[in-house]
Amino acid sequence: MADKPVIYVLNGPNLNLLGMREPEIYGSDTLDDIAGRLEDRAQELGADVEVRQSNHEGHLIDWIHEAEADEAKAILLNAAGFTHSSVALHDAILAVSVPVIEVHLSNPHAREPFRRKSLVGEASYGTISGFGALSYLLALDAAMQL
Repeated sequence: MADKPVIYVLNGPNLNLLGMREPEIYGSDTLDDIAGRLEDRAQELGADVEVRQSNHEGHLIDWIHEAEADEAKAILLNAAGFTHSSVALHDAILAVSVPVIEVHLSNPHAREPFRRKSLVGEASYGTISGFGALSYLLALDAAMQL
């Protein structure tokens, strides 16, 4: 295990388009903007963050397994569209001992009905959503308290 606790921050499909994609829902911050704030906050807390994004479900699953092997303190997971459909991500979360905090920029419960069911959330330690980019920082603070 590293000298400092490591928090994995895993981002799913289309989050590479933050800042351009539907800013009225997701805000104007890019994923790089959010990663920079997370890195600054982690440094203040004495931790490191490993921020990654993929449009491929299998990459997210591999990184969840990697977080377990690396003895990460926690995983912040914004599974994006996979939140509502991925039994495989649900099962990967249950297969590891690393606590997973589900993160969303928007509030899925205030959106389309299909977004109100979260297979990822059902397997996660907790969920933080609806606070825009601040959701990630709140989740990081929560992860450090685990």
